[in-house]
Amino acid sequence: MLLGVAALILFFEEWGWRPLTSLAAWIARWPPLAALEAAICRTTPHVALFLFLVPAILLVPVKLGALWLLGNGHPTIGIALILAAKVIGTAFVGRFFVLVEPQLMTYAWFARGIGWWRATRDRVMAAMRRSAFWRSGRAMRRVARRGFDRLAAWFHAGRR
Repeated sequence: MLLGVAALILFFEEWGWRPLTSLAAWIARWPPLAALEAAICRTTPHVALFLFLVPAILLVPVKLGALWLLGNGHPTIGIALILAAKVIGTAFVGRFFVLVEPQLMTYAWFARGIGWWRATRDRVMAAMRRSAFWRSGRAMRRVARRGFDRLAAWFHAGRR
C-alpha cells in the first residue's frame, strides 16, 4: 500500500511537477512577473521559506471547500475543485521551489529532508523501472508511438 502511494506521488512529480513548473516559468517571462521573480530570488532564507509555504497555505480553504462539496452531494464539482487546486498548487509550489531552493538549502533540516526525498525518489523510481508493469507500459508506449508515427506519415503522404 505504501509503495503504491509513493508510486502515485512520484508519478505526479515526474509527469506533473516538471511540465507545470515549466508552464509557470513560461508565464513568468512576462516582464512584471520576471521582475517579481528576480526579487524573490534575492530574498532572505526566512522570506523564501514563507513564500514557499504560501501557495500550500492558501489552498487549504479551497480544499476544505471541495471536501464540503463532496460531503454535500456535489462530487463532480468537489473532485474538479480538488484537481484544479492540485494542478495550480503544483505549478506555483514548483516554481517557487525553483526560485528559492538556494535560500532553503541554507537550512540544515531542509537540506537533509530534500536529500532524503531525492534519494528515496531515486530508489523507488529505480524499483518501478525494473518492474514488469513499468517495462510493459514502456513497451506499449513504444508500440503506440510507432503506430502514431505511421498514421501521421500516412496522412501526410495523402495530402501531397
